[in-house]
Amino acid sequence: MAACPLPLEVLPKPLHKHADRASPAALRLMGAKALVPAVAALDLVTLLFFLSFDEDPAIHETAVKTAEGLPDRIYGAALRSDDLEGAVLDWLADRLASKEPALELILLNQATSDETVARLAQGASQRLAEIIRQNELRLLRYEPIVRALCGNASVLASTIDGACDFCVRNGMTLLDVPQLVEAHKRVYGVDPTVKPVEQETAAQLLAEYHAELAADANEAPRGPEGVEEAQKKLNMTQRVLRMSVSEKIKLATRGNKEARTILLRDSNKLVCMAAVTSPRMTDGEVLSLSNSRTVNADVLRFIYSTRDYIKVYAIKSALVKNPKVPLPTSLKMMFTLQEKDIRDLSRDRNVPQTIQAQAKAWLMKKEQAAKVNMDKK
Repeated sequence: MAACPLPLEVLPKPLHKHADRASPAALRLMGAKALVPAVAALDLVTLLFFLSFDEDPAIHETAVKTAEGLPDRIYGAALRSDDLEGAVLDWLADRLASKEPALELILLNQATSDETVARLAQGASQRLAEIIRQNELRLLRYEPIVRALCGNASVLASTIDGACDFCVRNGMTLLDVPQLVEAHKRVYGVDPTVKPVEQETAAQLLAEYHAELAADANEAPRGPEGVEEAQKKLNMTQRVLRMSVSEKIKLATRGNKEARTILLRDSNKLVCMAAVTSPRMTDGEVLSLSNSRTVNADVLRFIYSTRDYIKVYAIKSALVKNPKVPLPTSLKMMFTLQEKDIRDLSRDRNVPQTIQAQAKAWLMKKEQAAKVNMDKK
């Protein structure tokens, strides 16, 4: 039996005794049968995933059988959570393969990996294929998804044509995929197989950029301090701007901090979103975006809608001060700040007027409550 790819810490501590291989078989079997009381749907399916790797065949088989027979309300609640691990979503895609509503939720979940979506696209129904086609960022970010849709005989021609036309317009042309070649002819009126368009790719740009940095590291400094570095950044910016949308998205997903900084300012929403959702994105970068008054609204919405980022106090505090964040969202976060920060907000003229007024009202209410308590004593 293969080892579970996730650490035990993914589960809440009370569930460790039901998943740990060192625990008694009776406790693990209880978990495999979903007999653990008061457990959230998200944690239950994750527990079953852990137990599917158990060395005891009875426990392994029971966990798989339980997962396959989950009631709609259980898997529905779990699959709607962006906190569900990608590995668990991929496993559930097989367990719930006969339940189209479950597969729909898996395809709509941001935590689902592109690899899982590509695998599901191979045998997707017409309805599920249309859902896959509508996730334009995934199409441009991961070519195997488009390949899978084109190779699925069940998918409507209109769905494939729509996906291919979109991809071609945004710089993706795979010469070994006939549907994409035909789309290129429809969109541009030329056959791309005759003379392939020469265009710098994300992989080439990163390779050349790192090679330049390595070469310069072995040379003595030249010219005024900072001039050389500024020129490199300028050259990279110019080269990125010449890329197609498809290549920009690949670069945003796989590139370094400098590439993401450039691409987060791109006018195309898909490119910005690819950069902010990159697995290489750091809390420091997110904090800078949270402080920015010029950041793309969709990027900002992704940040304040992501639980892991809101858990970082500095990011939450910066979002409260940002006038581009909707007031209901800012106020909700403001009331979770420490008193000293709310006091600062009440005096800060650079924050939205409503935030400042509500901070003052909160402090006044707190002072009045304290005064009442003192009078009672």
